[in-house]
Amino acid sequence: MRILELGKFWPIGGGVEKVMYDITRGVSAKGIDVDMLCASFDPQTIQINEHGRVIAVKSYAKKAATMIAPAMITKLREICNQYDIVHVHHPDPMAALALFLSGYKGKVILHWHSDILSQKFFLAFYKPLQSWLIKRADLILGTTPVYVAQSPYLQKVQDKINYLPIGIEDMTCTEAQIHKIKSQYPGKKIVFSLGRLVPYKGFTYLIDAAKYLSDEYHIVIGGTGPLKEELTAKINTTGVTDKVSLIGFVPDEDIAAWYNACDLFCLSSIWKTEAFAIVQIEAMSCSKPIVATTIPESGVSWVNAHGISGLNVVPEDGKALAEAISSITSDPNVYEGFSKKAKQRFEENFRFEKMIEKFLSFC
Repeated sequence: MRILELGKFWPIGGGVEKVMYDITRGVSAKGIDVDMLCASFDPQTIQINEHGRVIAVKSYAKKAATMIAPAMITKLREICNQYDIVHVHHPDPMAALALFLSGYKGKVILHWHSDILSQKFFLAFYKPLQSWLIKRADLILGTTPVYVAQSPYLQKVQDKINYLPIGIEDMTCTEAQIHKIKSQYPGKKIVFSLGRLVPYKGFTYLIDAAKYLSDEYHIVIGGTGPLKEELTAKINTTGVTDKVSLIGFVPDEDIAAWYNACDLFCLSSIWKTEAFAIVQIEAMSCSKPIVATTIPESGVSWVNAHGISGLNVVPEDGKALAEAISSITSDPNVYEGFSKKAKQRFEENFRFEKMIEKFLSFC
């Protein structure tokens, strides 16, 4: 069996391409031939191991979050018949166009990471190709059962829908790293959040939550983005400068330490743009309870099972976030129960090995 992962960018810059790469390296490590065809401003072929490689073809530009890479069409036409399965990742109009023009006749697995939400103008032009891709697919996989069940574009093809939760490996750090973070907030319960400082992340409501939390809490938000000044002003005008910190970019080597040092992880996202939130399972892997939101049609509140790995509240409500945070952390016995179940949910559903095994069961 030979598999081709098709879509997105190189180097890895987001969740979709990370899933592609992880499946490529995980499946190829089992002795199955897997290639990953993607677009890059630095075209190259990278050998991952004996059975896996990344084929990054030249891209000329990036428009509306899509690589403009005619070379992907040419390359796929050249190599598509070498593969038994093409696993194409959506949304990626370039990958869909390449598959449409390739003449490939074999099995197609469509990985539906999310609907196209922010590029409505371009969706009008892409929609016929998207409809073809949905019809062409032998199997459509979501990252959660909720998202693909409720997507308006997939209602007529529920008979070929399944789901493949994202899986990650253990996140490790040293005790010294954890101590360094905790020492910055002595005697505080640390509420950690991590993500781009953009509107859909809902950080303004997490800042609001600080008003309703006692002084024993400190909210730490990691990440960069266009809303930095606005959120800084919000912290100042809300009067919570002593309870909320924006710490900027968090290096990869420090992320695990933040998850381990915090008491709870909060995902305050408010729009369906947040389809899964890998940060939730990263925190769960470190036995941290989650407070998240019940975004309509999103898989976020499925990832964080309400009453098990944490609590889910209505979006855009700082007081509700604060009450959930306090509910989990105020009683040591309650907290311990959520902590254990968060780790258990991770082990049962979101381990890297489970993602690879389940993917192969669909092949």
